[in-house]
Amino acid sequence: MIRLNTEQYWLYAAVDPETNELLHTTLEPTRTSVLAHAFFTELREKHDIDDAVFLVDGATPLKDACTRHGLDFRYERHENRNSVDRVFQEVKRRTTVFSNCFGHASAETADEGLKSFAFAWNQLI
Repeated sequence: MIRLNTEQYWLYAAVDPETNELLHTTLEPTRTSVLAHAFFTELREKHDIDDAVFLVDGATPLKDACTRHGLDFRYERHENRNSVDRVFQEVKRRTTVFSNCFGHASAETADEGLKSFAFAWNQLI
């Protein structure tokens, strides 16, 4: 969850654990099966993910979407502190800084900022 102004948003993101590349991000106001399904549909359009194993938190919509897409997944606690979690921590840190500096920004602006951050991040790794 990421807080922008006084509202909460959920970050849907896919990270390649071998390279730490951000494969796809989107920021949504809720966590639903429809949004999770849409996220995996968009991810599948961009990347070959059929052989991937997805580490998901306890959210039922993520598990349901993986199952619906025929993707392998396993439950992984947020606090694991593996390399993927460090990428998420950095995204959340930068989003918090963005929100603190640009309190008037909309969720759409923050979502575009995350996509720009992902592009820049991927250039640096």
